[in-house]
Amino acid sequence: MKHILHTLAAAHYSLAGFRRLLQETAAQAELLFYLLLLVIYGLMGASFEQIMIITFLFLITFSLEALNTAVEVLVDHLTSDTAEFARQAKDLGSFAVFCGLTMMSLYSLYAVYINL
Repeated sequence: MKHILHTLAAAHYSLAGFRRLLQETAAQAELLFYLLLLVIYGLMGASFEQIMIITFLFLITFSLEALNTAVEVLVDHLTSDTAEFARQAKDLGSFAVFCGLTMMSLYSLYAVYINL
């Protein structure tokens, strides 16, 4: 019973994190980008495997966005100044998200190329 309660609590925390993430403009844009890609993949007749790969890449990118948001929340809590550590932490988080979006974009260009 203890494990079931723990799992339910973890699911509750995850849902709260998802709701918080959806308040971020960047996360909303990434979700819209993924949905647009799904439409494009559907129109070009992408394989199930290609749709799964872009979905996995999206989930990685969305996870990076969640971690980036967590870093920003913590940094903003720790300092209201323009401290160098704060700038570096935010820049590194932003770069991680950029890498995820680049993976999604490059794979999508490849998928379009091989399906045309």
